[in-house]
Amino acid sequence: MQIQTIELLSGSPGTQQSLQVLRFGTPGARPKVYIQSALHADEVPAILVAHHLAQLLEQAQADGTVCGEVVLVPFANPIGLGQHLFGQHQGRFDLRDGGNFNRGYPELAAKVVDSVRPLLTQDVDSNTRCIRAAMLQAVESQTSANPTQDLKKQLLKLAVDADVVLDLHCDTDAVMHLYALTPQSATAEQLGAALGARAVLLATESGDSPFDEACTRPWFDLQKLLPEFPIALACFGATVELRGETDTNHALAEQDAQGVCAFLAQQGVISGVPDSLRIAQCVPTPLSGSEPITAPHAGVVVFHRNPGERVVGGDVIADVVDALTGNVTQLRCKSDGLLYARCGSRWAVPGKRLAKIAGTSLARTGKLLSP
Repeated sequence: MQIQTIELLSGSPGTQQSLQVLRFGTPGARPKVYIQSALHADEVPAILVAHHLAQLLEQAQADGTVCGEVVLVPFANPIGLGQHLFGQHQGRFDLRDGGNFNRGYPELAAKVVDSVRPLLTQDVDSNTRCIRAAMLQAVESQTSANPTQDLKKQLLKLAVDADVVLDLHCDTDAVMHLYALTPQSATAEQLGAALGARAVLLATESGDSPFDEACTRPWFDLQKLLPEFPIALACFGATVELRGETDTNHALAEQDAQGVCAFLAQQGVISGVPDSLRIAQCVPTPLSGSEPITAPHAGVVVFHRNPGERVVGGDVIADVVDALTGNVTQLRCKSDGLLYARCGSRWAVPGKRLAKIAGTSLARTGKLLSP
């Protein structure tokens, strides 16, 4: 294992934050896998999974069974790790300007399409190498005006030329689920089976350019922009939601790390590992079919259903009790599906997203992810 330290742009004199990068296998070998944990820095189950994953990868390295290269960033957001306000960890948004650490990554297809067009041929492998080099150059050419911009740039530089990108997160109170691109549903289903995911949610664009899509969607977009050339979907990426914020125990984390290794074995990155731990527990569904249950007014939230339960249209998911009037509003779902996540707070404000159901009967448009 090689350990690399990347110093980030300092936000003020006398302060310095850095990324730790763990590298396994042979530098430059294929397939290249990039895995990062806790980009939303208060989603700490991902850090524990990375801890156990590093141990498994170190053993695989010692055994000589890492066939490609694995790059692991065990905590992807040192800025957010240090953000505490009135005793509460604030790791999802940058306290400097309120920006989401997992939104607003560059749209690389638009940045490289003109430079790669004269270089592409009818050789798909040559085109893959050309596009990867152009995307790396595009990321490198970005300027960073503040530490968060530099963080995003450094993370993308590590990942953008990978064959596989896994961004490890968690929800507030949830079962295992993941997000991926619709054209890559078969690989997403493999990953979901290896991890025991209860929901696999697919979209071609989820909105606001999260990290995994910044690595994967350029290939999809370039296929549309340059139809005269053979262009592979050369990077599979997924955001993995490792259940809920309090699901931090060694047994679960080790199980999840083994699931990641099983998936990597399927992708030809590690040998000598069983390539499947479980059968698929779900079939992929469109993210546009995910139904948010939102509060119409302020009040106390009383849930009737738990994460992991299947529901049918018309089921009562939660009550919102108005503290002023005493009125109780029942919130019912419109679609059949699986309740895969719900909020942690039991006090609602108008418009607060209380729960999410993986269904197929709705067709939402616009920004599909939570803010």
